[in-house]
Amino acid sequence: MPLSPLVAVLVAIPLAAVLSAGLIVVLRPLLLRYALARPNARSSHRVPTPQGGGIAVVAAALAVLLGLSGAVGPEIAALAAGTLALAAIGAVDDIRPLSAGLRLPLQAAAVVLVLSASGGAPLVPALPSWLEYAIAVLAGLWFVNLVNFMDGLDWMTVVEMVPLLGALTAFGLAGHLPAEATVAAAALLGGLLGFAPFNRPVARLFLGDVGSLPIGLLVAWLLYRLAGEGGLAAAILLPLYYLADATLTLGRRALAGEPVWQAHRSHFYQRATTNGRSVPFVVGAVFGLNLALALLAGLTLAAPGWTVSLVGLALGGGLVAALLRLFALPATRTNPA
Repeated sequence: MPLSPLVAVLVAIPLAAVLSAGLIVVLRPLLLRYALARPNARSSHRVPTPQGGGIAVVAAALAVLLGLSGAVGPEIAALAAGTLALAAIGAVDDIRPLSAGLRLPLQAAAVVLVLSASGGAPLVPALPSWLEYAIAVLAGLWFVNLVNFMDGLDWMTVVEMVPLLGALTAFGLAGHLPAEATVAAAALLGGLLGFAPFNRPVARLFLGDVGSLPIGLLVAWLLYRLAGEGGLAAAILLPLYYLADATLTLGRRALAGEPVWQAHRSHFYQRATTNGRSVPFVVGAVFGLNLALALLAGLTLAAPGWTVSLVGLALGGGLVAALLRLFALPATRTNPA
């Protein structure tokens, strides 16, 4: 890195935020004309709203990352290529939806490209390397899609990813991530902060698949690198709400015989709004939960060992379960809406 990690982070966050917001201002008239999202079975909005804000977020994050990285090595080059590939797939899907049979192999190819170039020690040395790699590919593919699934409410991606990326940036500065990964987290954090004012309830702009898919890949890579640096428990805790909500919802729909890839409104956060809770309450609760999960993740890194990790995971799981339970219940006078 031509700059120290701290200086690079301090430059990356505001620079990516300004670039992202500026690109949105420039692109928004075109998105209004060509990328209007009309309400459907999955939507939380009631009027047509432009989508595609993820173009600005991803472009700003990659531009800042590549600009601050100096000589670009094979890992960052593969990351950039995979991210751009998923952004292209998402852009097409935003305009003319692609079949799952076409999307999934293309997404898997991007995940394989990024993981094949990633460094880090084996996560579970007792597992054969081929089995660990296969699990990592499946997990990466699932994470790319669950970020897309969970991007169904104003500010939901922002309140999930801002605490997560802020924590990853802090962990990187503390030595738990390589320098390039630390700057990548900071750059993506800045890009999302630049997007946030346009997506706050009631949103004037959505990320679209062009944003959610590559963001899922970038964050999956960051979590994989954190796990490879000895932070497996932290890498599970940081996205635990997303993992739980998306996985439980998919499992419930599969058991009920419902088409799992079809648009729906049965995620816990969507059920919360259906049950009478306001969007600000829901995203505020998720934001608070993610701050708590970030603190628990930091604890597992500050005091490494199985005991602390298991306690942290248990506490995090309990907090997530409590919020999911709250979201599944109808709002009452004692449960604020």
